[in-house]
Amino acid sequence: MFEPSDKPRLFGLPCGVDFPRAVKEGLLERFGTDQPELLAQTEIFVNTSRMKRDLLAAFDDGQTRLLPRVRLVTELGRDLRFRDLRMPVSGLRLRLELAQLITHFLDNRPGFAERSAVYGLADTLALLLGEMHDEDVTYETLCNLTLENTSDHWREALEFLKIVKDIYDRDTDMPPLVEERMRTVVERLATEWAACPPDHPVLVVGSTGSRGTTARFMEVVARLPQGAVIQPGVDFDMPQHVWDRLADPSISGPMHDHPQERIVRLATTLGLTHRDVTPFAQVDPPSADRNALLSLALRPAPVTDEWMKEGPKLRGIKDACANLTLIEAPDPRREATAVALVLRKAAEDNKRAALITPDRDLARQVSAMLDRWDIDPDDSAGEPLNQTPPGRLFRLISNLFGRKVTSEDMMVLLKHPLVAKGSFDGESSRGIHLLWTRQLEVYLRKNAIAFPDKDLLLAWADKMGRAANDTDARTAWVVWICDLLAQVDPVGTRSLAAHLDHTLALARGLASGPHGADDSALWDNLSGREMHRVMDELCREAQWGGDMTPYEFDEMFRAVIGRAMSRDPTPKHPNVMIWGTLEARSLQADLVIVGGLNDGIWPPQPKPDPWFSRDMRKEAGLLSPEQMVGLSAHDFQQAFGAKEVVISRALRNAETETVPCRWVIRLTNLLSGLHDEGTQAIDDMRRRGAVWIDWANLLDKPDPSRDVTELAKRPSPRPPVEARPRELSVTRIETLIRDPYAIYASKILGLYKLAPLNHAPDPRDRGNAFHDIMERFVAGFDPSESNEDAASRLLSLTDYVLNETVVWPTERRIWRSRMRKVADKLAAREVERLKTGGNVGIEKSGEIVLADIDFKLSCFADRIDRMDGGGYHIFDYKASAPPKEKEAKAFRIQLLLEALILQEGTFKDIAQGHVRKVSYLGLDKDLQVTELDIDSEAIAQVRKKLTTLINNYDKPETGYTARRAPKFNTFPSDYDLLSRFKEWTEADDACAEDVQ
Repeated sequence: MFEPSDKPRLFGLPCGVDFPRAVKEGLLERFGTDQPELLAQTEIFVNTSRMKRDLLAAFDDGQTRLLPRVRLVTELGRDLRFRDLRMPVSGLRLRLELAQLITHFLDNRPGFAERSAVYGLADTLALLLGEMHDEDVTYETLCNLTLENTSDHWREALEFLKIVKDIYDRDTDMPPLVEERMRTVVERLATEWAACPPDHPVLVVGSTGSRGTTARFMEVVARLPQGAVIQPGVDFDMPQHVWDRLADPSISGPMHDHPQERIVRLATTLGLTHRDVTPFAQVDPPSADRNALLSLALRPAPVTDEWMKEGPKLRGIKDACANLTLIEAPDPRREATAVALVLRKAAEDNKRAALITPDRDLARQVSAMLDRWDIDPDDSAGEPLNQTPPGRLFRLISNLFGRKVTSEDMMVLLKHPLVAKGSFDGESSRGIHLLWTRQLEVYLRKNAIAFPDKDLLLAWADKMGRAANDTDARTAWVVWICDLLAQVDPVGTRSLAAHLDHTLALARGLASGPHGADDSALWDNLSGREMHRVMDELCREAQWGGDMTPYEFDEMFRAVIGRAMSRDPTPKHPNVMIWGTLEARSLQADLVIVGGLNDGIWPPQPKPDPWFSRDMRKEAGLLSPEQMVGLSAHDFQQAFGAKEVVISRALRNAETETVPCRWVIRLTNLLSGLHDEGTQAIDDMRRRGAVWIDWANLLDKPDPSRDVTELAKRPSPRPPVEARPRELSVTRIETLIRDPYAIYASKILGLYKLAPLNHAPDPRDRGNAFHDIMERFVAGFDPSESNEDAASRLLSLTDYVLNETVVWPTERRIWRSRMRKVADKLAAREVERLKTGGNVGIEKSGEIVLADIDFKLSCFADRIDRMDGGGYHIFDYKASAPPKEKEAKAFRIQLLLEALILQEGTFKDIAQGHVRKVSYLGLDKDLQVTELDIDSEAIAQVRKKLTTLINNYDKPETGYTARRAPKFNTFPSDYDLLSRFKEWTEADDACAEDVQ
């Protein structure tokens, strides 16, 4: 195919061309029609499966011909001639073994990293070892690194790497790494082909040689008599002096981030010059002018001053930018919507369109938006396994080990779509299971149960079962749940195999249901089969994992399934694709959208390396972060050369304003300096992008031709008088004053807010705990005890109550510390009070019936003392600061009402009597007290206020107004959603409405 030459063959194709088709046309042009069998003898190595598929598809043009042999570079080692080489170690086994070594290392050097990062460190170390073999960096090189003026962290890391080397040198049974074996294969091929080169054409197509082993293989092929390398996205507009700067080995740093740096380096290694890299096929790029424009824009930073000289010489700026669109969306959501609209329009116009982005969040949002138009894009990346139903179920299970199961954990598990898919008395159990799950959720939330136990759930099953006549079945269902989750909390350190067996048992038990034995729901689709493959691999390699704590297992398990992808091979939309940056090299699309063009996405932020600093990597000869930037820049340059290009970015993310990626900044800066023509080109690009943003805004805008729901008015419902409550507790009287709507919703409609499943401690929980402590303290008072003894007893009671009633360890410690700070002062205060009188009641219930208004008032008094000299003193404990005197008389009249009940009503086991004082006792850090003296006039006044209040709400024209007198603008109400608060304000007039 090739004429004899003393130079290696390195070809290229310009940016923007249909790369697979151009390769095919170049091959056919060279072979001609004389010897058709030569095409079948040709061996082509490609770097990705997509390139392989696209290259073979390019030959499927309706003509009959033999096909070349297309193989992946990674398939080199599968030839029989390399059967004497040991198969490489699996990546999972390597990481598990390294994790054990790192665990021992952290035992001795705990300051190096957190124990929770063990598997993450193992993963980065495995990548580092692979990179060392790829770049032919030996351990001896590491030993000679200069470590002057470096931190102890890097010294410890290098010391550990030497230990790893010694261990693997002694372990003769350890299989080679994938990269190590691949390097051996390539070197053996180089030796064999130097002695006896292949007699058929051998080509390497589509790779830039970004990895050292691949680059070495490309060198070997390029030197063969019938070998050649064909690279994508070669910048034929780059001048010689820029090529020379990129080829200069003494220049580092900024030159590595140039898109052509790897191509120039390979050519230089082969001894080739700029003129020696020629087009493989005579194909014209979609826009030569645009390629020239971007070539100038991406010049290395040291020579961007050439913009001043060469910029004015550029021709065809208008034509170069005619098919360019710049979308600058306000936020990521509207960027995704605009991109989806562009793809939809392309599908309608029968254009082949592709979104190219490394941002998987953007890709997922675009896919979801396209789904509303029934467009299923061909996403090359697939779906992460940990986001599929099987992956989510296994993640939930692994996260349970070693901790107590909460109500939220239980509900999330029971509602998972794969749970209870087995049979239930011969019928599908899913419907019954979901019904009982929802009923159980209401029970747990209504009673604010954070940690359900078996006895509690069995009691619920018995009560509900008797009402629904399904006690046996419901009890069996509860037993099934509890038995599965019973062994989760006590899990401690154990072998990886034991963790995996337990995880599988739980998953299968949950999927089978209470009476089923069929767990096929876990594995009966594509994501399930991928999950099965991952679990099989984990079980197969578990012997190398050693012992793990539950938290280490969870971290490792999540990392493993997070790396796996579930790909759906079913046919997708033929003209709508979503590609990663690597697929951009194929570029078989009429319209290309380069999405997510913000700094940190293009190029992606380099991942922190815990083993090597930047200087250490440079000295060792490993890849620098700038080289990764150069690869990303090359992918951008290749995509930018398409026939029609849309570049998009979001001006803001969820946190702050974004920064455009460096290549967009360079392009816009260059155009802005090209006088009126360049400025007009940018304006036109933005104007075309603004059209798509306007359409994205219109997509979610309500249709004015349809009825639009008006904003709600401030509600003030007026139910019938006979439906209004005739009984309230003293604490609800304040609610009736401040937020009457809450009384209407709770007492008349019977609506109550359910507690969240992830019940977090709040001031009410702290108040309940402190109330319990004070009740026990007062009940156990001994007049002979000293203040010191009382304080000691108070702290002992605090420990007992918090340990028994508070399920949150962190809050137990915080609240215990809070009580300890005030224990001495609080105990002395209470001893003094109790010695001057005496307690007569704790948590006593009382009530009074006001016959003149037919109303019953009830209460539970925290504490009632008899005062020295006669009369009663009523107390109410407040875990925070108590109300001020003015507020206690006008709004928070709870204690005044309790005084009314004690004087004129009935308290259990307490005789009626005169109340002389009421006090709010703060249990805050300052132990504030609000004390009110009580006399007959005060009691009469509070009775009059209560009678007036109830009489007012017995009038048909009085409505229960929402948020009538809130204390603050942030006044919390459980019924703000029901009243549609935020559609109105407290300044709005109430809208009275009769309700039945």
